[in-house]
Amino acid sequence: MIKKEISAESDALTHVYTLIVKPDQTYEVRIDGNKKESGSLTDDWDFLAPKKIKDPKVSKPSDWVDEPMMEDPSDVKPEDYDSVPKQISDPDAKKPEDWDDEADGAWEAPKIDNPEFKGDWKPKKIKNPAYKGKWEHPEIDNPEYVADDKIYAFKNIGFVGFDLWQVKAGSIFDNIIITDSVAEAEALLDQTYKANKDGEKKMHDDVDKKKRDEEEAQRKKSEEERKKKEADEEEDDEEEEDDKKSDKDEL
Repeated sequence: MIKKEISAESDALTHVYTLIVKPDQTYEVRIDGNKKESGSLTDDWDFLAPKKIKDPKVSKPSDWVDEPMMEDPSDVKPEDYDSVPKQISDPDAKKPEDWDDEADGAWEAPKIDNPEFKGDWKPKKIKNPAYKGKWEHPEIDNPEYVADDKIYAFKNIGFVGFDLWQVKAGSIFDNIIITDSVAEAEALLDQTYKANKDGEKKMHDDVDKKKRDEEEAQRKKSEEERKKKEADEEEDDEEEEDDKKSDKDEL
């Protein structure tokens, strides 16, 4: 439930996620051993009630004006403003030579946007003389706030849970470690992820290459079949044309 956005890796390879919780009430998140995010437990999570809250006894005055601009009351719409049409007949359009008024009806030039059309009229904006600025709700000390300098400490961790949202199934989790030693966690990282990542990447790339090669072979096969079909159809058309010509010659 962290307030920050820490993006997970989105490829199909193995990755290692590490959370380090420190006695000074700070934390660090690592991905594949590299620092991704860090900060304060009290600032980045809602473990504690907020220190300050909005004063419930105070509300925004009903006459408070927080609009910096207003419509100019002296600005009046010109009398001929609405006489400019949104569209006009295209002056460059010409009646087609084969147009038949009796058969096709009276010809009308197509419509185009009028470059002189200014849109719906709106009065211009001016500074609002009654503007008081953005109203800010005053705050007071939260009576429910209780300081806690032991957020980082857990007497007993009985299990580990994963709360996931994903669009593609198949994620597997293993090599889970809970320890009070960063060095011990880094040693496990070396023994597992770092020892296997290069081989896994090569295997992944080989599978991708094989898939691409198979798709390319299928594409070429389909293209050859299409060309052969077109050639056969063209040959059939030529034979049919020759037959028609022979029949005509005989007559």
